[in-house]
Amino acid sequence: MPLPGKGLARFRLSLGVGLGLAAVAVAGSAESAHGFLFRGDAALTGVVQARLPEELVPIWVFDAREGIDSTVAIAGGRAFVGTLDGRLIALDVATGERLWSYQAGEEIKSSPSVRRGVVYFGDGTGIFHAVGVADGKALWTFETGAEIISSANLFDHVGADGTSRTDLLFGSYDGFLYSLAAADGRLNWKLETQSYVHATPALSGPVNHRRLVVFGGCDGYFRLVDAATGSEVGSLELGAYIAASTALGEGRAYVGTFDSEVLAIDLASGKVVWRFQNPQHNFPYYSSPAVSQGLVMVGGRDKILHALDSKTGEERWSYTTRARIDASPVVVGRRLFGAAKNGEIFALDVASGMKVWSYDLGEPVVASPSVADGRLIIATLGGTVYAFGQPTRGKPAGGESPRPKPLRPNPTGQGN
Repeated sequence: MPLPGKGLARFRLSLGVGLGLAAVAVAGSAESAHGFLFRGDAALTGVVQARLPEELVPIWVFDAREGIDSTVAIAGGRAFVGTLDGRLIALDVATGERLWSYQAGEEIKSSPSVRRGVVYFGDGTGIFHAVGVADGKALWTFETGAEIISSANLFDHVGADGTSRTDLLFGSYDGFLYSLAAADGRLNWKLETQSYVHATPALSGPVNHRRLVVFGGCDGYFRLVDAATGSEVGSLELGAYIAASTALGEGRAYVGTFDSEVLAIDLASGKVVWRFQNPQHNFPYYSSPAVSQGLVMVGGRDKILHALDSKTGEERWSYTTRARIDASPVVVGRRLFGAAKNGEIFALDVASGMKVWSYDLGEPVVASPSVADGRLIIATLGGTVYAFGQPTRGKPAGGESPRPKPLRPNPTGQGN
């Protein structure tokens, strides 16, 4: 149920005027031939500009032989998979065949980002990597002070010298938010917080001729930062641990907290517009929300996918699973794709919440589904990568060393 904004003041704005956030164009998998961003676009809306067939069946299965915690990136006909033994593996999207493998320092929980022939990600030792798409060779690395789970957002802009450039924005468990030059890994700036930065930072549209980085941290603060300079524009003390990434839309930020709430924050005033809390269960939100068609859709550790009215916070529909939902949902057209930790992946009609498809992976899942190139790809904690697509004649193909397990599609049913 939505709750009134209750005493979360202490908001500071150094702009002196309302922020007036503009709408942010959706990018993400619409540009899958060139790049891929976790949550689909720079605003982290979870909306993917791609097409999927109405009927989905397994096309291939790949056994990575090690657990997978991070979301698969898809770009240019390749899928990039990070494993918990520190390998980044490139697979052919069409066949599931392994193309190359790159060894990082430790486990990879940072979901890869891809742009212009380079894959970017962090590892458990705190090293941020730039790796060539074509051959898996290291281009450069940058060392932070602790593990990196945040994915990199991409900030395209014109630098002070008048040239076009791309910067990488990500957080580290050393308590800093970083901005690096994508070309060579040079540090532009870093902003210190009071605890881990777990979430991927969102990027706003132009605000008074500048772009803002928007994120919540494990120190309980929600922050707005100038993307070009790293100066803090505003902050709001929420007093709750925030691991989920923030989604932006219509001048608001939407995020779930470990205090069992989903919040809508007006970025012009800094006020909490509404709060949602399950009236029957108090469980944290680790899943990042998807924002589309007037709804904020987010999974909870209460085992429920909640669809909330983006203006009021009223629950419009819900879908109950048999396990907690840590994976972040993805919207493709009129369907939402999500995953529960018990291995159920599902598609729901966005308007009604009715289930239109599901499949039992048979292994725990915390990674989010990825969609591009006519494929839905998702990985399990057991180390299996599944690719779904258009039904074809014959049996699903197997990638390198597929695990001998049955493929178990579920019949279509109805959600809650």
